[in-house]
Amino acid sequence: GAHATAGYRLPLALSSRFHTRTHFTTNQTKRIGILTSGGDCPELNAVIRGVVKSSSQLGYDCVGFIKGYEGLVDPVQYLPLNHKNTTGILNRGGTILGSTNKDRFAATVGVQDRVELDPDLLAGVRTTLEQLSISGLICVGGDGSLAVAQQFHEYGLPVVGVPKTIDNDLSATAFTFGFDSAVACATDALDRLHTTAASHERIMVLEVMGRHAGWIALHAGIAGGGDVILIPEIPWTFENVCHKILDRESHGKRFTLVVVAESAHLPTGDMVTCGQDKNAGQVRLGGIGTMVAAEIEQRLHRETRTAVLGHLQRGGPPTTFDRVLATQFGDACCPAGRRRPLRRNGLLSAAYVHQRTNHRRGQSSLAGRGRRCGRSIGPRFGHQLRRPCSR
Repeated sequence: GAHATAGYRLPLALSSRFHTRTHFTTNQTKRIGILTSGGDCPELNAVIRGVVKSSSQLGYDCVGFIKGYEGLVDPVQYLPLNHKNTTGILNRGGTILGSTNKDRFAATVGVQDRVELDPDLLAGVRTTLEQLSISGLICVGGDGSLAVAQQFHEYGLPVVGVPKTIDNDLSATAFTFGFDSAVACATDALDRLHTTAASHERIMVLEVMGRHAGWIALHAGIAGGGDVILIPEIPWTFENVCHKILDRESHGKRFTLVVVAESAHLPTGDMVTCGQDKNAGQVRLGGIGTMVAAEIEQRLHRETRTAVLGHLQRGGPPTTFDRVLATQFGDACCPAGRRRPLRRNGLLSAAYVHQRTNHRRGQSSLAGRGRRCGRSIGPRFGHQLRRPCSR
């Protein structure tokens, strides 16, 4: 096979199987393409494995495009996928195909602000699919990546969207794979912070990911025994946060765990950022944990510490739940896995990409769950409760 282009190195186990378009001879074999785009998360590999296993039963070859959508256009980069090079990847984090969430195929800016793709790019993608005899393209990604898939569909390309994000913020999905693994990581961090906070009677602030949604903070906060949970869906004030801390102290508990989502707005309505990714057109969230800790320490004169999990939530082996869910996705997006398949010219299409997965999930359900939990078991969400709530 040919060598990868400069600046990108494939894993050694796969490099000998790498191809460019000029090294691929097309024939009448039926082929399905797959790519992984956007931020990485555990169990992208499980989807790839599921697609390969399911498609092979129907006699389809499988081709994986390298570095997301970028592998579809010059320089075209792809990898023939089979049982041999997808064996043993079920429990591996990341993606063997590589991924990117910027460069030429950035199709969203901010929250749901669509950017139209260059028509020349779309024409290039069509040419690649035709030259490689790709009957259908499976696009694994979050809201931004599926916004690209939606434009492919509108352009007339046969695509299927697989919802992927640790943020769990795509509409019409109960859970996206990667979310459970991210929550498990954050919960483990809270378990560890709990012991050191209790030992030193400190206030610990844990900042978690989630982009513009608070699902990770909510689930990890509940599972890890967080005392205060701050998410963007529920307005909060420093006064209420400090009141909760003092209320705990009045009950003899001289430590507090605060979980804050990276996108939680300050009481002023501002969102804390740490710069902007010029290539992706997105702001980089982060820093609110430090600000919350500093304000608490200034107001209460208590020793306060901050921990930021960051990309630890994206890496490592996936949970059992994510392994099963991702494998089911891989099977379901192939014709063999569908009881009522969406078809175009006998194979794959994506009529539901835009309607089902290209929108963030509404905030009302998450805010409602948070408030009910706060009233029932004790975590304070920084908002004013009608009755005192002690833990």
